Amino acid sequence: MTKPTGKTLNPQALLGLMLGAWWVVNLVQAAFTGLANDEAYYHMFAQHLAWGYFDHPPMTALLVRLGSWVGGELGVRLLATTLQPLYLFVLWLLVRPAEPTRKDVTLYMALAAGLPILQLYGFLAVPDGPLMLFTALFLLFYRRFSERGRWADALWMGAAMAALAYSKYHGALVVLIAVAANMRLLRSPRFWAACLLALMLIVPHLLWQYGHDWVSFRYHLSGRNRDFDISYVTEYLLNVVAVFNPLFVPLAVAGWIRRRTGDIGRRAMYWIVAGFLVFFLLSSIRGYVQPQWVIPITFGVIALLFDYARVRPRAARYLKTVALVTIGLVVCLRVLMLFPNAPVRFEVFGNEARNAAIAAEAGDLPVLFDGSYTGAAKYNFYTGNPSFAQPTLFYRTSQYELMDDDTRWIGRRVVVQTPGPYADRAVTLPDGTVFRYRIVDDFRPVRLVDVRFDEPQGTLHASDTLRIPLTMANPYPYDITVDGDSVRLAMAWRKLGTATETIPVEGFRAVLPAGGTIADTVVFAVPDAGRLPAGRYQTGFTLLAPPLTPWFCGQQSHLEIR
Repeated sequence: MTKPTGKTLNPQALLGLMLGAWWVVNLVQAAFTGLANDEAYYHMFAQHLAWGYFDHPPMTALLVRLGSWVGGELGVRLLATTLQPLYLFVLWLLVRPAEPTRKDVTLYMALAAGLPILQLYGFLAVPDGPLMLFTALFLLFYRRFSERGRWADALWMGAAMAALAYSKYHGALVVLIAVAANMRLLRSPRFWAACLLALMLIVPHLLWQYGHDWVSFRYHLSGRNRDFDISYVTEYLLNVVAVFNPLFVPLAVAGWIRRRTGDIGRRAMYWIVAGFLVFFLLSSIRGYVQPQWVIPITFGVIALLFDYARVRPRAARYLKTVALVTIGLVVCLRVLMLFPNAPVRFEVFGNEARNAAIAAEAGDLPVLFDGSYTGAAKYNFYTGNPSFAQPTLFYRTSQYELMDDDTRWIGRRVVVQTPGPYADRAVTLPDGTVFRYRIVDDFRPVRLVDVRFDEPQGTLHASDTLRIPLTMANPYPYDITVDGDSVRLAMAWRKLGTATETIPVEGFRAVLPAGGTIADTVVFAVPDAGRLPAGRYQTGFTLLAPPLTPWFCGQQSHLEIR
């Protein structure tokens, strides 16, 4: 270690100073930037702490809750801003040479600051922050255990595995790839003890998933699936290049070609780069891949660039120059995010004005948004008024599906956002969008009616006539009259992103008694390709009761039309 002379900082102190400065910048950004859509959603999670949520494990909700004593946007992001300097310090422990110099530190920090993905996810309160911290800690204890085999390292590694599971489900991929990079771990009883500890720690989350019919796993494994579109593949590849800096990528590739196996920690990071890139390339075949999903490869990218440039002065100068230019551009963008009147538009703009305009119409009445879970969450955050996002067949569902706010508002006067044909009022919001709605004086939801049916077998064809026995259970304390007019039974055919149809069951009439169950057989003709193109659909029954949005009532299945 180089010792300080006079007023010169030693490398470790220089690193601490630079990480501290980065943290302060993120704190300022966090305090004066409006919430992004997902951040408001996770703030809603934090108001209802649980062992799991529809989309994600609970770590982000816990971090938001712990910082909420500060209030405002900074309270939502306080802990999130702290994670980045921590995981960058841990990564430094993994990549630093035996005798680091100040040049090593400045190169390392230039590489980190020159990655756009780290600039964006350094202050936002999203699951990627804890995922990065616990990936770094897992890799640190993984390396130490691989080298020393100590019980303490094994147990800390197990705790990091559990923390990964509580952060984001992609954490499982980190662990699996790292183990694949060092299969000798499988012969170690202490490694299996670490796995057992991790399993014991995540039991509460698994019990939550079991109690909610494994809703998160079903959503992530099949709920996002769409028909193949080559644009998903090309956009994925372009996004990866963009978020990891196009001017860094050529040297990262050169570093990959000239890489050495090195220590087991580097080997795991390199495997994670390859594994994540390939896994999500394959995932892009079945749907859109968000660029931040590959964020754990950041560690391997920095390691490759650092090792390559550290012994090549020209490459180091090039990377530092690119980093300075990138930082300058990013600073401009981050400053623009602080000013709502900037020519560039961000989703963090206009939160207060938009939601104040809705609140001026709704007063203190609960507002039910038309499927927009982020709209409902932002409305509650910025006005303090009650809100709810109705699950809808026409967009992905959310945590609100598992909540009972709408049930608690039975009989109350509520504001319901609804499409034009069912709205009788509208207000133009400051961002130019129109909020259309209806005030319902005696709110009576129907979404929890449970329809169970015998699934048609085999592949269906247009004009097939289906005879489907079903039962309908009404959990509400009032009768629901399915009259074919104000309330209709329909069969829903949903293929997210392509086709979603709700086709009424002609001639069906019934009264669902409060707290009671009825049984019937419905006859349904499969529409032709003009209405339902060939393909595989998520199907079930729904009650159409405008102005409420339709969602599956109970059982869902998958049927294929040819």
